[in-house]
Amino acid sequence: MSSPASPVPALQRNDDSFDDVWDEIVWRGLVHVSTNEQELKQLLAGDPITYYCGFDPTAPSLHLGNLVQLLLMRRLQLAGHKPLGLVGGSTGLIGDPKPTAERTLNTPDVVNEWVGYLQGQVSRFLSFEGDNAARLVNNLDWTAPLSAIDFLRDIGKHFRVGTMLKKDAVSARLNSDAGISYTEFSYQILQALDFRELYREYGCILQTGGSDQWGNLIGGTDLIRRSESVSAHAIGTPLITNADGTKFGKSEGNAIWLDPELTSPYAMYQFWLNTDDSDVVARLKVFTFLDRARIDELEGLVAAEPFRREAQRTLAFEVTSLVHGLAATEAAIAASAALFGQGELTTLDAATLTAATAELPSTEAAVATPIAQALVDTGLTKGLGESRRAIAQGGVYLNNVTVTDEQADFTGAALASGHAILRRGKKTLAAVLIS
Repeated sequence: MSSPASPVPALQRNDDSFDDVWDEIVWRGLVHVSTNEQELKQLLAGDPITYYCGFDPTAPSLHLGNLVQLLLMRRLQLAGHKPLGLVGGSTGLIGDPKPTAERTLNTPDVVNEWVGYLQGQVSRFLSFEGDNAARLVNNLDWTAPLSAIDFLRDIGKHFRVGTMLKKDAVSARLNSDAGISYTEFSYQILQALDFRELYREYGCILQTGGSDQWGNLIGGTDLIRRSESVSAHAIGTPLITNADGTKFGKSEGNAIWLDPELTSPYAMYQFWLNTDDSDVVARLKVFTFLDRARIDELEGLVAAEPFRREAQRTLAFEVTSLVHGLAATEAAIAASAALFGQGELTTLDAATLTAATAELPSTEAAVATPIAQALVDTGLTKGLGESRRAIAQGGVYLNNVTVTDEQADFTGAALASGHAILRRGKKTLAAVLIS
């Protein structure tokens, strides 16, 4: 995995067109479910409070679903509140129950390594300076010393099995062929313990998380109420889905990761650029720090001039810059333009070119391979006759230069990544790895 990038670019303050941060996060669609709304509104408008969100190292990187939480944490910090970023060194050894089957348990060494990766990612979105400086915490610090007897006597006694069985993930698993182990069944108690520990140590009184975590979130508020006689709060953000109901950020089971080695800046930029018109305004509200006036302006452009895709280009630029920085975003934009003949492919670095060609039809060819044959091998034409006609008509390009010779090969065509880019017409592309 890559090492943590430089800190996230400085973000403007929260949108001052709102009376308080609660009104803003509601307008942005970030509150799907919560404890008492009026109390939360007053709490967030008052003196600084301490809040937290947890991230389990069940993979070596966070993904776009986690980005919702990271940006909500950032918004609350910009409003003056104090964030705790929890990376679960203990809960990551177990894993929150999935609705379908038991998780594969990773070794302690692997989980510990992933803790470091995730801490680096979380830290990029928070400020560790000033009166409301963020802290990173690891729940292994207070869970590892806890004996089984202490866990059962001091924590377990506050939980009722009937209530635990009603949690969505637990209920789904009980009704499946897979069932659920006691290990995963106990996860909700561990997460509740985290909230109580952070309340005791830092005075933390708010937890945020996805709405699919709601049972775990209120498990923590209930534990604090029962054992500490204090009211704590929770905010559950909506699960982000596309307008057609499909799960956001997933394609054939592949997440859009925040680590550039797992999802390149180019691939992330293209992901946002391809957002449907019906989804783009909602994405702008959740994933950018643009103010309401600018988002309203972009919404008008979606309706009036959808062909310009101004909203999508703005979304892609803003989010990719937040995650990967301005330089990587500009490189992704340059690659996108160059692939379609609006820039110089020779100026792109090898990593960007490799990422840009990853999704294209491709083939491997020797330098002496005729371009006409490569057109067939990449599927840009159906046969050599069609290749020759396309070349004769001036419709074939090698690295954005028109091919005029039907016998031309790939001599001198390799770019920094070792690829050459074939284009037929304006939009049909393929990559050729020169061997």
